[in-house]
Amino acid sequence: QMQLVESGGGSVQAGGSLRLSCAASRYTYARSFWGWFRQAPGKEREEVAAIYRGTDSTYYAGSLKGRFTISRDNAWKTLYLQMDSLKPEDTAMYYCAAQIPATGDWASPNRYNVWGQGTQVTVSS
Repeated sequence: QMQLVESGGGSVQAGGSLRLSCAASRYTYARSFWGWFRQAPGKEREEVAAIYRGTDSTYYAGSLKGRFTISRDNAWKTLYLQMDSLKPEDTAMYYCAAQIPATGDWASPNRYNVWGQGTQVTVSS
């Protein structure tokens, strides 16, 4: 069974950067999405970005494109999220997730069936 483990969260001042990592075990599914979500206290979980393994296409929440960059290593063992120009409103628990098999919807959390435990990101002003 596939497992996901996030790391790289922490505290940073506004304008700073962080890079999150998500290590995957037993990830061999070509037709799948692998992505990042976040959830702030009192708010719903929301999409951040995802990669479709079949074509290596990337997808971003519109408000985050340009500041956040999703990438992966060549072996599809680790997923990354580079976060630049961080703002206090980016403060949240960040989760790595996989949607296997992929549907046409990369952005809905309820389409994802494998989740990591999350890593906290706190941005201070």
